[in-house]
This record gives sequence, structure tokens and C-alpha cells, in this order.
Amino acid sequence: MLYRLAALLLTLTLTACGGGGGGDGGTPPLDKPPTLRGVAATGAPLVNAQVSVVDGQGRAVGTATTHAADGSYNLTLSTTSPAAPLFIQARGLDAGGHVQVLHSMVPTIAAAMVGHVTPLTNAVVALSLGTEPAPVFAAAASSTGQLAQMATAAPAAGDFLKTLVKTQISDLKLTALDLLADPSFAANKSAHDLLIESVRIDLARSKLNVPVLQIGNKFLAAPTAEVVVELPTAQAELLKSGGTPASAITSTLKAATSATALLANLPGLDDLGAALNQLIAQGRDVSTLLAHPLVAGYDKHDSRSKTDLAGELYNYTTANRQFGRFQLLGCADDAPAAGNCAKVLVGALISDSTGAVVDLFTDAVSYNKAATTTHKWNLIGNGKKLAVAVLPLGYRALNADGTASTAVVPNPGIGLQVEIQAQTPDPIPVNPPVQLISSATVQLPGGFSIPFGYCGRPQLCVSTTTGATNLVPTGGVGDLAIQRAAVGWIGSVDSVRGAKFLINYSIAGVAETRSAWLRADVLGEPGAARFPALDGISAASPLAAANLQGGSLAINWSAWAAANPDLRLIGIKRVFAPGAGGAPAVLETAAPLPPRTAATLAGAYAPSGSVVSELWLEAMDTQGRRLHTRYTAKP
Repeated sequence: MLYRLAALLLTLTLTACGGGGGGDGGTPPLDKPPTLRGVAATGAPLVNAQVSVVDGQGRAVGTATTHAADGSYNLTLSTTSPAAPLFIQARGLDAGGHVQVLHSMVPTIAAAMVGHVTPLTNAVVALSLGTEPAPVFAAAASSTGQLAQMATAAPAAGDFLKTLVKTQISDLKLTALDLLADPSFAANKSAHDLLIESVRIDLARSKLNVPVLQIGNKFLAAPTAEVVVELPTAQAELLKSGGTPASAITSTLKAATSATALLANLPGLDDLGAALNQLIAQGRDVSTLLAHPLVAGYDKHDSRSKTDLAGELYNYTTANRQFGRFQLLGCADDAPAAGNCAKVLVGALISDSTGAVVDLFTDAVSYNKAATTTHKWNLIGNGKKLAVAVLPLGYRALNADGTASTAVVPNPGIGLQVEIQAQTPDPIPVNPPVQLISSATVQLPGGFSIPFGYCGRPQLCVSTTTGATNLVPTGGVGDLAIQRAAVGWIGSVDSVRGAKFLINYSIAGVAETRSAWLRADVLGEPGAARFPALDGISAASPLAAANLQGGSLAINWSAWAAANPDLRLIGIKRVFAPGAGGAPAVLETAAPLPPRTAATLAGAYAPSGSVVSELWLEAMDTQGRRLHTRYTAKP
């Protein structure tokens, strides 16, 4: 610790004086620019991710794009004398469909360096900085003192983090672990990779607005934050001689629990993806796919049947697409056994032959240790007849010129987005969607219940009439949202991470009760800049109803995407509500996967009378929160 304090004082002195040897923050010039390599991964590789590097003086010194196959990157820095430390950021789409913005560091400069970027390295950086890394990276040129502290605290931060996941480390038999620069690390279900996959790591804010690190076992039924660490306190202790960073833990547990039995079986999971890719490359037809051992035990997954699955795999065959490595998303069991999980939720990126990601695949897999003639891991499905979810929600209403609407109060508003699947998915099968259920009730953690009914939309709609089964939808967020400003039954207990909701319905004459857990806290005051916004909308160039009703309007949201790198647009729809009442017409456009930030609203709408024309944009953050924007077009 004394050495680290001395190093910190020396680094701060050199920074204040304009640098040491070579005039660049104490790093002597090298004969040639140094190289940096690493892997960006969230368990599965973070493919086609954008990697940016700044040095200890906040200067941009290199960029790269991770490889489409394995998430690796390799770059040569733009200078022979970068200042220590290097600060690394990687932004890309993970296999669960979330945009990840992760960070890492290289504390000292060498001719050849390694810097991996994972959720664990992001946690090391957060502990070392005492706050969220992203704002510091964005302001690196004015944060040189913080960067020096980051480098000094990094070794102790890594050691402290290992104590928080020590049960997983023990289960995976990891004896030597370099979280930042393991030269042999690859995102291939090795022990180091499975450590990344087995814990859920989030950065959040406490009720007192203190930045915290949240860690939990990924395979619990509820997304519980088992260990909570106050980042400013942890950093202060990490910088002390003989400091006790464990004093920053505010939770009862001091280490996350582990899915011990499951972890022992996971190293062979990627064999399943390889086998599926082989089937695709062999050009098997639907009937052959249906009979294949890899899907022999498949039941259903959120109403997707075995036949639907075979059809989807066949579509990948005809389009010459392949599975990326599977990422572990959690447990599909309603009540997983301690230390185990019979059905594991997985996601995979689907790419074309150029390496471009063109689709997202999610399902559930199971392990059969007795299998001798087939792979031990196989697709199984979660066994559910329909999908349910409860998500934190924010909503903002804008006028045609992009200004905030004064007709909506509060604006922005917050609440819960409840998704109860009401129809079979479209276009799988290709036939028109089929109604699955007619009504449901959602019991809040606080004990109150909210009715939902069928409204001809993919999800059930919120109802003001108990037992209603034929509702008129709004087409907007009001169909799914339980807004705190409008429903007095929503309390603080309903808005926190891990809140449990009970969803009751009958399907095919059988009553079912499902549990849905809130993945993240509902934000108390979401910033207006976080809500998706279009480029080019202004008082001089308002959004016109005629343009929305036409069939070729091009829209772009690149400025918003650049300002919010942890968000991605997931939904675009136009809603045309008749002035005389009745059901609206809803035209949906698929939102492209990042890094694309433009779309064309194809399909014209010819109103038969007066209509209110709206454009709705839906975004999702890393923790699954939904942020909706409604533009009301100028008549």
C-alpha cells in the first residue's frame, strides 16, 4: 500500500508539472509506437464492437473494431510516448441484445500490452475511480488526476473484486487470475470466461444518489443484487495504506452465491452452437431438422413450437447465416435448485458471411450428462406457452417541432411496462397471428392487482374494466404502461430491482400463474436527453402528418445514439388515431441493429377522416429499462 501511495504522489506530481521523461506524463518515449491487444467479451465475444483508447493525459491514442468471430482487437497506438495509464472503452451489442459500454485499463506502458474489456474489468475500473467509468472516459482530458488514481488503485481493486466472487472462483478452480491482462484469455467458455458469465454485474445509484457496484449470482430466479458496494468509499479505502474496502459493502452478503453444479457442466456449451452451424452449412430441410437429436427434447419457448424453431433454423440455412457463441442470460426455471439450473437461458448473435450481425436468437438449453451419441447440451425451450415481463419505463411526449408537450403532466413520466404475450409471433409462423389469451391480472408486490385484456395487439392492454376481453387499444405506451402518476396503487416497493410480480391468466382452459421480476430500478427522474430523438426536427422543420402517412419517410437518430452509447432503438411505429374514436391504425417498422441509426418508414396510410398522427420510438438501456418518445405530428 505504501508503494501505491508513493506511486500516486509521483504520478500526480509529474502530471501537474507537465510530465516526466519524454514530456508525456512520465513515460519515456519508445523506439516505435506500442501495441495493444485484447478481447472484449460479456461471456460471449462482443463482436464488431468499437474500441477507443485514451492515455493518462486524456489524449485519444487509438481505435479498433473487434473481430466478428472472437471479439479480439489489435491496434498500434498513435504515439511513441503515451502517458500512463491507458484507459479503454468498448461499445457493442451483446448476445442478449443489449448495448454494452465497458471499460478497462493498462496501468503501465510497455512495447506490447494486453487489455481485455469485460464486465469484470469494468467493475475494477469503477472501484478504482470511485464512480461510473463512462463519464470519466468522456471527459478524460480534464480528468487526469482521476486517471492517475485509477492506475494506483487498480491492483487492490482487482484483489477486492475477487473476494466478492470468490465462490465462483473456487467452483471454477481458478488458481491464478489476471482480470485485466490474462494473455491466454478467450471468450470460449474457459474458466475465466465462465467467471464473467456466472455473475450479474451492474452499476447503479443508491437512494442517496451514491454510485454503487451491484453483484449477484446470474442463475437465481430473481435478479437479486446480493452484494452492494458503495464506490466512493471503496476507492477511498483502496488508496489507503492498510485500507479495508470491505467496509464499503452495504449488503448482508459479502460474496455472491454460485450455481456450483451448473458451472461444472458449462465448458461444453459452445459445442451446441458449432453443431447447429454444421446443420445450417449442410443445408438440412425442415423435416430433417425436426428429427435431429439437437432438438429432440424441445418443447416450446414463449409459444415458439418445435416446428417454428425448425423453420427458423431453415431460414438461417437458406440465407447462409451462422450462430455466434452462446451467452448465458440466466435461468429459465421458476424455482431453480440451490447451486443448479435445469434450463439455462442463452442468447446468440446471428451473422452473415461478412460477419455483420443480422439477427438475435434467444432460447433455453439443458444438459444431459448421460448422453453418449449426441451432444450433452441441447435446445430445450423454456416450456412456457407465452412470454411475460415487467420492465422499468419512462415516457416523454414531444410536439411536432421536438419541444416538450405541455399537455402531458408529468413529462417525462415513469412507471412499469407490463408485457403479457397475447398472440403468436409474426412472421413465425407466416400465418396471421393467433390469439393466445383473453385477459390477465397482474399482482403488484404491494398487494394491489391490475386487470389486462385482449385488444388485438401482440400484448394484452391495461384495462380499467375488470374481466374485459375486447379492449380498444391506444396504439401507444398507454396500452402497456402502469404509470405512477396515473395509478395510485404503485408504491416504492413496486419500483425496485428484484420486485416480484405475479401474472395470472388462463390459456387453453388451464389457469397459470407466472412470476416476473423487475430487472432494474425504475429511474426517479430520467433525463430528457436519454429519450430517443430524431435528427433534423425543429420549429423550422417540424414532423408533418403527411410525411408520416406517406410510405417512404427516412428517419435518422444518429445524434441521440452518439450521446447515449448505452442505449439502442428497439421499436418504431406510426399510430393513426381516428378523431371520432375507435381503434387506431398501427404501422410498425423494424428497428435496425446497431451501429445502424437510420430507417425508412415503408407503407403508406390513407386516412378516411381526421386522424391524429403519431410517431413512437422505443429504446432500451443495458439493464433493460424502456424509454419511449411520442412525436405528435403537425396536421
